[in-house]
Amino acid sequence: MGSPDAPGAFAEAWMQGKGWTAFPFQQEAWQAIAEGRSGMLHATTGSGKTYAVWLGMLDALLRAHPRGRGAEPLRVIWLTPMRALASDTAKALAAPLRDLAPAWTIGLRTGDTPSAERARQDRRMPTVLVTTPESLTLMLTREHARDELSGVEYVVIDEWHELIGSKRGVQAQLALARLRTFHPGLVTWGLSATLGNLENAMEVLCAPDPVPAPRLVQGRIDKTLVIDTLIPPDPGKYSWAGHLGARMQLPVVEEIGRSGTTLVFTNVRSQAEVWYQLLLEARPDWAGHIALHHGSLDKATREWVEQGLKEGTLRAVVATSSLDLGVDFLPVERVLQIGSAKGVARMMQRAGRSGHAPGRASRVTLVPTNTMEIIEAAAARWAARTGRVEKRIPPDKPLDVLVQHLVTVALGGGFRADALYAEVASAWTYRTLTRAEFDWALAFCEQGGDSLGAYPEYHRIVADAEGVYRVRDTGVARRHRLGVGTIVSDAAISVKYLTGASIGTMEEGFIARLKPGDCFFFAGRLLEFVRVRDMAAYVRKATKNKGTVPTWMGSKMALSTELSDAVLEMMQDAAQGDFHEPELEAARPMLLTQQRLSKIPTPHTLLVEGFRSREGQHLYIYPFAGRNVHLGLGSLLAWRLARDKPNTFSISINDYGFELVSAEPFDVEPVTSQAVFSGTDLLHDVLASLNSSELAQRRFREIARVAGLISTGYPGQPKSTRQLQASSALFFEVFRKYDAGNLLLTQAEKEVLSQELEISRLAGTLERMRAKRLDFVALRHPSPMSLPLMVERFREKLSTEQLSQRLDRILRDMEGDASA
Repeated sequence: MGSPDAPGAFAEAWMQGKGWTAFPFQQEAWQAIAEGRSGMLHATTGSGKTYAVWLGMLDALLRAHPRGRGAEPLRVIWLTPMRALASDTAKALAAPLRDLAPAWTIGLRTGDTPSAERARQDRRMPTVLVTTPESLTLMLTREHARDELSGVEYVVIDEWHELIGSKRGVQAQLALARLRTFHPGLVTWGLSATLGNLENAMEVLCAPDPVPAPRLVQGRIDKTLVIDTLIPPDPGKYSWAGHLGARMQLPVVEEIGRSGTTLVFTNVRSQAEVWYQLLLEARPDWAGHIALHHGSLDKATREWVEQGLKEGTLRAVVATSSLDLGVDFLPVERVLQIGSAKGVARMMQRAGRSGHAPGRASRVTLVPTNTMEIIEAAAARWAARTGRVEKRIPPDKPLDVLVQHLVTVALGGGFRADALYAEVASAWTYRTLTRAEFDWALAFCEQGGDSLGAYPEYHRIVADAEGVYRVRDTGVARRHRLGVGTIVSDAAISVKYLTGASIGTMEEGFIARLKPGDCFFFAGRLLEFVRVRDMAAYVRKATKNKGTVPTWMGSKMALSTELSDAVLEMMQDAAQGDFHEPELEAARPMLLTQQRLSKIPTPHTLLVEGFRSREGQHLYIYPFAGRNVHLGLGSLLAWRLARDKPNTFSISINDYGFELVSAEPFDVEPVTSQAVFSGTDLLHDVLASLNSSELAQRRFREIARVAGLISTGYPGQPKSTRQLQASSALFFEVFRKYDAGNLLLTQAEKEVLSQELEISRLAGTLERMRAKRLDFVALRHPSPMSLPLMVERFREKLSTEQLSQRLDRILRDMEGDASA
């Protein structure tokens, strides 16, 4: 160990006392913090990121504030993106604090914190506070926020990659800008394990032009990441979404049986419910030893599952993204990913839930549910090895978050317009915010814009004689504090037994479709719906054997650009006869059949297939750009093809391509010549091809809630989805008719284009499509790549039995053609 006065000496001594040796990247972080630098730490999950930053900060605090003075006031705020992480994080931070500064305190402040604990904190804040972006923003609404928070010297944002690309990340940026106003020397660090744009992520996090310059620290330790695939026996020549899913039941059960504690990840909650039932069906003796975890379950249930994982008493847990982030489950040995993770970063993040300690290997086994996902598995492993990880791009100056922030700061002691404009513009996301845009948001908070001036409840802030804006109305203050945050989800309804015991929450739209006596799976149980009363759905344990599976709002995850590019690289190898990966060998029958009936797409070719059936003329195009982009592309091309000769198209999409079907024949020459892929007048044509008004109105509903125009209600008196829809629709129409310049309307249209249709990615995809050689193939029968798109369309209008009969006939015809 070096000199006791050297930076990091306290940290080094504490680690040595535990028998640990600091990694070089941890020492690098300690040095940067000792120099007063902000920064970004990027290191593998389970490698020691928390202690790299925390011990550096604690070391610096001990030098600046001698321990003999008793408990220090609030000095460090540690932000986590999830409440579930807060408790584990606090325990990790408390260990060195007890040894190095036992009089200093640590506290939790989230939506789950009991009121008695909040009251204790209000009397005296702990030295270190672990909290969430929403709870920090609520602290900023307190009248004496400046006095309470001006002593904060350090802020850490854990799992920064989870926040940076969302409005929650924008909320965190604005809170940091506020804290820097209170304490100009604030040091800020972000932690991440999976990010492709590290320099930009650090720039977003740190203050503009900081002195000294921020430091990017990358942890390089020998951490083995094993990515393999549970390859199904005989995947066959043809496959479609979910085709192999049930066939993987026994292989998954056998893997769990051979392993220690296992996490089984799915991408959506309904899939988690299905797989929990599949495991129990195969091994009923595992009841009580396997569990289910997703965000709709009751908090007590989730905590029981998390405790079972920590103690190693559960054999397996089927989970969604609710367990993606850094809760430390040391006993977890294996991670199984059902279906494709759809992104390299998400796969690596989930892999890191196993072997969560330095020196232990992390292993994720991918469980494909169709043949294309077998290829995706090989592509994901290749992308991870070559460092092709997705970037996270922050939103561009969302005005709904700004409107909310203006009211927050007005509550938290008030503000002057010039000073707050400079403060907001110092946040990276608002670096291009014009004074006119800021003044519009200010006037909207003050007067309700051009159309709401007659309604006092929308006069939320008032300037006094000195030009200081504050909130005067206690009702406005209460509604604002209840609505703080940017997480917007459809109204949920409690699910309870007739005894009153809570099970969890579900979207109101699903419950509304149920009739008394209907059965459904939820929380791993088969339940019978009885009635709805007082915003609760009452159920009993069902005696029937069959039920449906809850469906939650939200679209399927789309394949990322990085992973789709990697899939095309694998397809290129296969097209050249190189089946070097075990996954490619397993997919060989499908790929060779595709090559025989059509062609295999590659990074340099654009495959277009034509086909005629009794339904009409089919066109299949495979840009490999993800389902969101394909939705926009399909609508755009259908509109352009019908512009000169009116026609009606049906559209089907997946992550690899899309299908256009028309009962009337159409000319494919604009496609084969690539004229229809033009980028000219793209924005106009995209908006004309879609019901853009309906999309914008749906997006506006979320914006209106963040901006505080509509309230979700009060505790015990929540508003229904129908009430929220009606309220937002009314505002939408009023603004369109009487306040056409309302910038929240403009934001809704911009978010539809940038987030739902990914217009920039759509434009880039069109450019890439034009640059490729187009291979047009006239099919005699559907190809292995076109069949999944047919199935997607059939599912919309056929029952399961009808779909099965239709597929049997198509497959017989295809098999005959393929073997001819």
